[in-house]
Amino acid sequence: MQSKNIKIAITGGIGSGKTAVSDIIAGRGYKVLSCDKIYFELLSQGAFNAALKQEFGNVFLSDGSLDRAQLSARVFNNEAELKKLNKITHPIIMQTVMGRLNGVGLNFCEVPLLFENGFESLFDAVIVVLRDIKERIAAVVKRDGLSEKDVENRINQQYNYNNLDLTKYYVLHDCCNLADLELKTLEILDNIEKKYFQKK
Repeated sequence: MQSKNIKIAITGGIGSGKTAVSDIIAGRGYKVLSCDKIYFELLSQGAFNAALKQEFGNVFLSDGSLDRAQLSARVFNNEAELKKLNKITHPIIMQTVMGRLNGVGLNFCEVPLLFENGFESLFDAVIVVLRDIKERIAAVVKRDGLSEKDVENRINQQYNYNNLDLTKYYVLHDCCNLADLELKTLEILDNIEKKYFQKK
């Protein structure tokens, strides 16, 4: 009987395929949260936007909503500015995540900057999605309409998973196609179920 609350993080660099993995897991009936989606929810809260305005000034559109493109361009080209943004947003986002991952069984959350912020200790297990850098660049160029140079800059500012000991995490290599990714994801799900719920 699944009476335990197990929290699993899904992470990986930009363009690694972690959202595709999250979608596959959600498609199997598991609760899967997204830190990015929670961030967008928070943008509708006045106190959250007030904190951003105090730190970054006029980064809002005429209707009062955040100009995400302007803010993104600003912080991804300035490490100090990015740290300021993360200091405001990440603790609030993670507090919200922990409050929502409260159901019994397996509960997942896509956390883009897990290791950068030391949040891995908040989870029972971590799935790390890896992908060849050329494929990551191509995927983000196609998805976001950015130049290859812009994507490379963003990747270079992110965590380098080559410097991480991955032996204690579930590692998923996104290297082929969606069907292959689904098979690998379901294999990891089966292993997690066996570990935490003695599934035979």
